[in-house]
Amino acid sequence: MAGADTGSGQFHKHDGITRRSMLAASGLGLCGLSLPQYLAARDRAPSFANLEQDAGQASRPEAGGTADPLHASFGRAKACIMLFMWGGPAHQDTWDLKPDAPAEVRGEFRPIATAVPGITIGEHFPELALRTDRLCQIRSMTHNNADHTISTHYLLTGMPPPAVTDIRAQWPALGSVLSRLGRGQGVLPPFISMRPKLENDVPRFVEQSQGQFAGWLGPLYDPMTLDQDPSRDDYRIGELRPRDGLDEARLRDRQLLRRTLSAGPFGVPPPMAAHGANMERALRLLTSAADEKGAFDLEQESPEMRDRYGRNPHGQSVLQARRLIERGVPLVTVFWPNDGIKNVSVYWDTHSRNFIDLKERLMPVADRAFSALLDDLRDRGMLDNTLILWTGEFGRTPRIGQRNSDAGAGPDGRDHWPGCFTSVLAGAGVMPGSIYGRSDRHAAYPASDPVWPVDLFATVYHLLGVAPEQTVEDSSGRPHFVRPGRVITELLA
Repeated sequence: MAGADTGSGQFHKHDGITRRSMLAASGLGLCGLSLPQYLAARDRAPSFANLEQDAGQASRPEAGGTADPLHASFGRAKACIMLFMWGGPAHQDTWDLKPDAPAEVRGEFRPIATAVPGITIGEHFPELALRTDRLCQIRSMTHNNADHTISTHYLLTGMPPPAVTDIRAQWPALGSVLSRLGRGQGVLPPFISMRPKLENDVPRFVEQSQGQFAGWLGPLYDPMTLDQDPSRDDYRIGELRPRDGLDEARLRDRQLLRRTLSAGPFGVPPPMAAHGANMERALRLLTSAADEKGAFDLEQESPEMRDRYGRNPHGQSVLQARRLIERGVPLVTVFWPNDGIKNVSVYWDTHSRNFIDLKERLMPVADRAFSALLDDLRDRGMLDNTLILWTGEFGRTPRIGQRNSDAGAGPDGRDHWPGCFTSVLAGAGVMPGSIYGRSDRHAAYPASDPVWPVDLFATVYHLLGVAPEQTVEDSSGRPHFVRPGRVITELLA
């Protein structure tokens, strides 16, 4: 069962993390910023407009020369949608099939041809197979932790998880860093997590997964978490209209009173500052234009568009993400909801029923939503400046029934396996129709070009226009490099 396993597995150690990244990851703060510090930091943070200007200058070739991919791709992405497949997809049954391996390794599925000659993927991704010319598959992802709630830290932040479980000791999530750097100055929150709660939720798995929040940046930069199921007819995000008799002037008077009462001689405690900042955002949204409030109204989409994404929690969450970035939200994370069978199979955590669930419950839904997003962004002219990252926290064991965690695996299942897995990029600045890295013949370890999350995230930050020298301070005032890893230039168009 997904919520019961704590095994860490044994894997080769990474020798590519630099001394700088270790220094950056050490000494994390224990509390967040005060409101005055927050406002001062926002004033000092580089504006997105300046970053765009710098990116344009960086990509401009010298006289008589040509722009290289590193310069030309910097800052191409104005927004990012992360499709997070909680539970760990079986890479050898989805993206990286091994048809020549022994039966206990290759499993039941066959590879199918795709839009790119020579590239095959799993047969239950037929729509994505028609769109591989827009995808960049990284088939040599690797790290060394086989526990769900800990390893998520790697794939949500790019950094190794801390030794303690304190949420404020964790590295900040990608969206939290972008928020801290001043992105998303509009009415909508700059970082939103779609995390629908369904009947079969496993609380420990969902609530304790590391790396979801702002960590040592403090609660001011935590995401707005939407836990409603967007596929329901009664899907609503709060009250986006003032109640009768409560006009804008009265709302602003109440806010002024709240600020006056919360002010004190020693500043504002971080939790109160975060609450105050969220109240300010709520007021701005409540009094904003109809289009901004309509970002959460999926009924404004045509029935055909909603059908394209799939009338299910994941598909409608992905559609919701598109509506949010279309209105200026820099980062939206869409977490796979628990639509499995309680106590039998949850998320992508296929310890049993691996092939049944992949074929019937998981791959068709993911195939449809990801494909619809690719088409929708392209048709709207947004794919060139929107980055998509599709990933889980790890892969699954090379052999069916192989045990690698406390949960183990049944005769028709695969256990946790961080030694090798696949992540997929698409959109702004990414080399389309490509594969980077190669797994060995059993999809157990990288055979070439291993990619650790720190380098994947350095590449993502690069595409989002975050410079290698960019630092942010923790609550103790200590600077940390935002992207201590190495940009993988081969992934760039």
